[in-house]
Amino acid sequence: MTSPHSGGAALAFVVVAASIVSSSTQASRYASRQVGEIVQLEDAIAQTTVSIKPSAGNVAFAMLVKGQNVLSFSGASAEEFKGGLTGIPFVGPWANRLDEQAFYANGKKYAFDMQLGNVRGTIPIHGLGLASTDQWHVVEAKADSSAAWVTSKLEFYRNPMWMKQFPFAHTVEMTYRLQDGVLEVKTKIANLSTEPMPVAIGYHPYFQLTDTPRNDWIVSIGAKTHWLLASTKVPTGETEPIEKIFPNPNAVALKEHDLDDVFGELARDQSGRATMTVRGTKSQQLDVVIGPNYRSVVVWAPNPPASAQGGRGGGQPRNFICFEPMAGITDAMNLAQKGLYKELQSIAPNATWEESFWVRPKGF
Repeated sequence: MTSPHSGGAALAFVVVAASIVSSSTQASRYASRQVGEIVQLEDAIAQTTVSIKPSAGNVAFAMLVKGQNVLSFSGASAEEFKGGLTGIPFVGPWANRLDEQAFYANGKKYAFDMQLGNVRGTIPIHGLGLASTDQWHVVEAKADSSAAWVTSKLEFYRNPMWMKQFPFAHTVEMTYRLQDGVLEVKTKIANLSTEPMPVAIGYHPYFQLTDTPRNDWIVSIGAKTHWLLASTKVPTGETEPIEKIFPNPNAVALKEHDLDDVFGELARDQSGRATMTVRGTKSQQLDVVIGPNYRSVVVWAPNPPASAQGGRGGGQPRNFICFEPMAGITDAMNLAQKGLYKELQSIAPNATWEESFWVRPKGF
């Protein structure tokens, strides 16, 4: 994994590529350009450049703020990057885990065909590999006086292997918009099916600070409820107040915790948005602001010693934190069928679902 302090080959590529600006755009604040397979969005005044690779899961793998990447990117180089769980990956048609090799929708059970090889594990996790597919295509990449953006689309219904496992015809449209130094990630899902489609998608973004190491980070979790988990990391259906594990959820010392936790009942402002924050002991801070149609957040920040004993961290130093916006809690579809979860969303036939989250750097 590229050290957040070293830069690495991937970031060197991004920095060089970001400097390729034509004379006609040098005077403009915002720019959208393509460098090979990479689409870059630039805000010259905020000194921020976001790099996305549509052909590799449409993952944003770099958000450089004054030369510092606030996204944790584990690829060897941008050219070789194949997508996956790094940067800002989209996970669907379900996020995180299911409690069996099947899901429920509209009162019916849909069993996976495990022989197809596109569902991972006894406890299926992170959907069907949409974060690494090359089937995303760019619809629009533009900039004007107020923002720079790129919109890409995935036509899920065209892939028989996906439709076999999740037979709800739909499309996913994702827009990355850079405005005033803030990155918006907007998702729009259109249900082309004749039945309501459950919404259990999410994102698994990896964030980092570069001026202080992980064990000096302080986290604020904008939620009221903590879901209790079984040994499989699937919610049991029981909850507890967040203060039961964090006496002060606005000042959680990360060095004291090995986190892989599900939070609900998000603490909303007047616009319906919730905020998760990570800040260091110097000046850097990241706010992840989550829109109202994201009903849950998973926070994953493995602490190496605990992770070496069976967690996902593997015992290696990992200077990142994942604030994962989710349309529903882990195992939302199956827990809803059991009557243990009441907030599962669905999209009516020929209707759409959409929501955004925002990445807001400060102190860089």
